[in-house]
Amino acid sequence: MNPFRTGQLVMFQVHYNRSWHFFELIFFAILGVFGGIYGAFVIKWNLRVQAFRQHYLSGFAVSEATFFAIITAILSYGNAFLRIDITENMKILFRECTDDLGYDGICNRSSQGRIIISLIIATIIRTCLIIVSYGLKVPAGIFIPSMAVGATFGRLLGIFVSALQKRFSNFILFSACEPNVSCITPGTYAFLGAAAALSGIMHITVSVVVIMFELTGALTFILPTMIVVGITKTVCDHFKTGGIANRTILINGFPYLDSKEHYFGVPVEDIMTQNLTVIPSNGLNLQELEAILNSSNIKGFPVVTDRESMLLIGFVKRSYLQWVLEKFKSTSKLSPKTLCFFSVPEDKSEFKSLLKKSYDSLNGNTNFTASLDFSHCINITPLTVHPQLPLETVMELFQKLGPKVILVEQYGQLCGLLTVKDLLKYKFKVEYAENPHDLSFTKNDEKQIWELLVKFKTWVKEIIFAYSRKYIRASEIELDLYHS
Repeated sequence: MNPFRTGQLVMFQVHYNRSWHFFELIFFAILGVFGGIYGAFVIKWNLRVQAFRQHYLSGFAVSEATFFAIITAILSYGNAFLRIDITENMKILFRECTDDLGYDGICNRSSQGRIIISLIIATIIRTCLIIVSYGLKVPAGIFIPSMAVGATFGRLLGIFVSALQKRFSNFILFSACEPNVSCITPGTYAFLGAAAALSGIMHITVSVVVIMFELTGALTFILPTMIVVGITKTVCDHFKTGGIANRTILINGFPYLDSKEHYFGVPVEDIMTQNLTVIPSNGLNLQELEAILNSSNIKGFPVVTDRESMLLIGFVKRSYLQWVLEKFKSTSKLSPKTLCFFSVPEDKSEFKSLLKKSYDSLNGNTNFTASLDFSHCINITPLTVHPQLPLETVMELFQKLGPKVILVEQYGQLCGLLTVKDLLKYKFKVEYAENPHDLSFTKNDEKQIWELLVKFKTWVKEIIFAYSRKYIRASEIELDLYHS
């Protein structure tokens, strides 16, 4: 089998001749702490960049992507670990040193100082680029870039630990190693650093262990990977930021509820929508029904007996109601006074009275349909809850049953309704009250950044215009000399 056309079964297949030692757990813990701090730092500043992007750059998607592509190329070209393809870079960082010097002398002991500086620069630059680039209108992800950040930092730490062991080989901490013999594999630190960074940015644990094993096939290092990921999770839980995917969903307003437990301590009536647009089951004509449909763009309507008693009958979806109405129009001749029934009254005399009223409004014209029956459009068993039900229970209903809307009723009387977006708005309000400066810059900061970008754009335009004018002028002079 050769799935990647590289002669390897997995993407970053590695073979480590040395196993890990117990004393290395201290340094593995450092990688775990780095993963948690890296995730919290990137998430915090990326959300601020995304908020700024929504406010000022939403209309410049192509220009923004082009600008950052140029900046990325300029910043990356001068560093050996940023210049090459990111997957090839990770293969190099994961690899165990043999007799050769490796890429850019990464295994050369005499150039370790230069390699360490290069790895530090690569870690910082790539972290900054991830902050500004995640959320651009281009197809991209954050798994591999974050793993690359962790790999560069891990390789950096591995080189440092290896040099420390060689320098103080008789120290009690390194008693498990033979004197003057290298027993540290820097590539394993890169491997574990990649796992820590991925766990820190996405807030996933067991999945990271499986992903790293699938990518590298390093079965020996599953236990260290679990330890590193566990420490990363502990650090992430301390910052309480949530994974970057969940936070991006939140800042974009997508109706997604996470599976974490929340405690709000309020009943559902505190956040439900109360002033509802409802459809009476009887007495509504076609003109009034179309006015209700055209007056708003809500996705559905509660059906009640009448607007005074507000006794709930069911719920009808807007799309289905419009489809049925168009079908009626195509098969029947309708008048604005045509009566619309959403449930047949139990009192037959009342039903006959309504039909007679509709017929009289048509002035006896039998060419028009006197009434339309929409009762088959209604969901007569919508999900309903009591107004005093805890909000946590309602959130659990949304998560497990997946309804679009939950109606709130008391003794059959409609009190309000709740959607996923209503719940998310309240959840966001609570979280923002706890962390008021977590998601965005202040308005003054955003304004200053935008002014700097406008000045930079004007400066670039002036340079291009001046150079173009100078070039055109020189061409005109050459042309005049040629003709003379």
